[in-house]
Amino acid sequence: MTALQKIGKYTIIFLKYFSLVFFSFVAILPIVSCVVTAFKTEAEYQNTNVMTLPESWLNFDNFVQAFQKANMGRAFLNSFIVLVSVLVISVFVGTQLAYVLNRFKFPGNTLIRNLFLFATLLPGVAMQVSVFEIMTNLHFINTLYGYIIMMCGTDVISIYIYIQFFENIPISLDESGVMDGASYFTIFYRILLPLLKPAIVTSCILKGVGTYNEYYAANLYLQDKKKWPTVATSLYTFVGPLGSKYNLICAGVIISLLPALIIFILFQKQIYSGLTAGSVKG
Repeated sequence: MTALQKIGKYTIIFLKYFSLVFFSFVAILPIVSCVVTAFKTEAEYQNTNVMTLPESWLNFDNFVQAFQKANMGRAFLNSFIVLVSVLVISVFVGTQLAYVLNRFKFPGNTLIRNLFLFATLLPGVAMQVSVFEIMTNLHFINTLYGYIIMMCGTDVISIYIYIQFFENIPISLDESGVMDGASYFTIFYRILLPLLKPAIVTSCILKGVGTYNEYYAANLYLQDKKKWPTVATSLYTFVGPLGSKYNLICAGVIISLLPALIIFILFQKQIYSGLTAGSVKG
């Protein structure tokens, strides 16, 4: 290997690791800034820049105020109810729909799949007028059950994950169940559904993150912010026309991150295995 080739090789290695470090720094910088700001008093925030360290790391007044003034206890309860309901209903409906589309060949099967694909191309904002009109006519505005039903709308990505996973499960399992006298419901719930656990974990992560962080729909349809706050909408308590209290907002952001962080730490092995096994295969 010539000297020029060595220089080129080490240059590529340097650029590769430099880009990794640089983009990691860019990704983590907002989180560090948020943590630093969360521990600052109002006076410190007004008179220092965002990266200046607070005088005391034992100042938890911002966290107490954010939790109380933003009614985050109620927000966590509402978000928990919405999240669990949406995930259970979405998995229940999505897995059965994927089972029917994959295992049964009937006129219109391909059309339904193509319609799902077409639905992914439509921007959600463009359909909000129709959705709002439907929600109004059904008296679902400002009700938690109405918001849950709307959020349970068909998740096309999850359905394709289930369908792709079904295609990797041999149909001989279904045939063995039929020969043993099992019904289609028994085959699905007793044989196939347990095998879908990796795909279910993957879809629950995708759907759960989107539901937990949802702000637009929660702000639009849950209009009584005192009765029906969610974690996302509660953080906007400290935003107003006269200024925003970013030290309290950052404290609220950290509080909202704690449940997800705890769940990830406790179940990271299952999450990683589910994402790996439930990924879409070619």
